[in-house]
Amino acid sequence: MLKVTIAIVLAGLVLTGCKKQEKAPPAAQSAAPAAGPAPSTAPPLDPTNIVSIAVGSKDHTTLVAALKAADYVTAVSNPGPLTVFAPTDAAFAKLPPGTVEELVKPAKQADLKEILKYHATTSVYEAKDLKDGMSLGMANGAKVAIKVGPDGTITVNDAKVLGSVRASNGVVHVIDGVLLPPPK
Repeated sequence: MLKVTIAIVLAGLVLTGCKKQEKAPPAAQSAAPAAGPAPSTAPPLDPTNIVSIAVGSKDHTTLVAALKAADYVTAVSNPGPLTVFAPTDAAFAKLPPGTVEELVKPAKQADLKEILKYHATTSVYEAKDLKDGMSLGMANGAKVAIKVGPDGTITVNDAKVLGSVRASNGVVHVIDGVLLPPPK
């Protein structure tokens, strides 16, 4: 159930990244049917939802592209509560060359989904709730380790939390690294 919940949230990220199809003028509608995808029937998203926040961020285009490649495009956003650790584009750039390009290939979709699910958990964990030595269960079933330094710096595994944004359905913690799940 947890994996499905997170998959729905991540799917919502992708849905908001897709452009709306414009209706043709009435004269054009009577012509042959237009080619291309049908308009989305998903409800509009709350602009303060985790999904909307990620899609609207200029620093998370790689994350949104990864969500599209993972085929999380058929569901809508979950009302939460959720905590998402969102790697920046710069975080993805730190991966070995070719990693992202390889992961977005259809043959690697299951691996990409596992990585994306390792960035989200149920419940809301604001920065003040993240304690040194804490372990959080993630949507893929694995755990991350939280560390809080003497200066208040928070890390998730080895990724530093750069900032946090409260959303209507949870919280987004922007991180400077991609969380890679441990081998099963």
